[in-house]
Amino acid sequence: MEPTHPLLVSRGWIGSLDESWQAVVLGLLVEKTARTGSRRTAETYGRTIRRFLARIEDPAEATPLDVHRFAYSPDQAGSPPSPSTVSVRLTAVGGLYDFACRMRVIDVNPAVGVRRPAARRPQPRGLTTDEVARLLAVIPATPSGLLDRALIVTALLTGLRRSEVVGLRVLPSAGGGAARYEVRTKGGAVRCRELPEPAWQAILAAAAAAGRGVGTDGARAFPVSDGTFYGHLRRYSEAAGLGQIGCHVLRHTAAKARRRAGASIEDVCSLLGHRSLVTTVRYLARLEVERDDGWGPVALALGLAGSGPVRSPAAMRTAAGSQERSRSNQEARESGCWRSRSLSWRGAQVSAPHSRPDPTAAGRRNRRKIRRRPAGARPNRPGRFGRDRIVPALRRSPRALDGRRPLAHPPSRRRR
Repeated sequence: MEPTHPLLVSRGWIGSLDESWQAVVLGLLVEKTARTGSRRTAETYGRTIRRFLARIEDPAEATPLDVHRFAYSPDQAGSPPSPSTVSVRLTAVGGLYDFACRMRVIDVNPAVGVRRPAARRPQPRGLTTDEVARLLAVIPATPSGLLDRALIVTALLTGLRRSEVVGLRVLPSAGGGAARYEVRTKGGAVRCRELPEPAWQAILAAAAAAGRGVGTDGARAFPVSDGTFYGHLRRYSEAAGLGQIGCHVLRHTAAKARRRAGASIEDVCSLLGHRSLVTTVRYLARLEVERDDGWGPVALALGLAGSGPVRSPAAMRTAAGSQERSRSNQEARESGCWRSRSLSWRGAQVSAPHSRPDPTAAGRRNRRKIRRRPAGARPNRPGRFGRDRIVPALRRSPRALDGRRPLAHPPSRRRR
């Protein structure tokens, strides 16, 4: 079989394989390109598979130990691989053998038994307004500098990834409005959004300085590779005293700035292109600093507070956001029912364990009404009105039990 796939830069290594494994490698790369829409992902797969096949004699005879040795082998400098590097290697090799199993070339995937290391989640970083100004100030006013400035401004306003912002294509405006852009995102999806006006003006300025035009015919707006953009950004960040930052820091900055400007979670999710709001919430939670409003009374009680006034917060902030948790507010929400814990669902019933009886006169009258069953009424089932105060299901009518009124529960928890 003649290997003609454009992703195979060097064809000598695949020519040493037999015909079936040549078809497996080429079929995997073609499938990966079609599914993800990313040429870069398929190239990474090809390089990793090439290094793995160079270490073994027969791909069909590879064992889990061979896969483990390759995944955890040190690099050329002798340093141990990072968890992300091990994961990339296992993903590529496991994908190769998974494809071979689906094509009925082999029966067992040797990469299944190799465990991945615990991934270290890097702490995201978002630039402040002052840091963004310092970064833009060090970019020269040359044609190359204006192109880099347009890339950075576009990344800050759109929140795109490095490959996405480099491959951005400008589309004609709809009805004479603002310009639009189209990108292929992670996973192969195509997004079309409005291009912010400052980014569009920066693109036009960079094109005018280079003596080229920027049409709205779907052509790429930035004639530069993602590796070149990455190297220039690191050089600018070092000159601005920010250290070596990556292109993903600009994406973090865009999300953080939108959230501080008052954008909702849904708006930030749409900006970043996340498929789930949970991903966006976790994304922002790692970017924002968790507040602690409860240290004042604790420091005062332990004698660690200074001579100044100590702030007494009215609410506790949790990981899910700000929520009123004071005793008075809890009693108000429960309409005077003094319970030590809130109601919780149990199947078709709602229970309030370890609750205290209502000490008011209305509560005593209510308990007397419950104890007085009409003549001929069937007895209560065990545990319905026992010490744990199990209340009937909220979806049932309050007067559904033979005309008897059940225990009073908060009006806000009744079915409306």
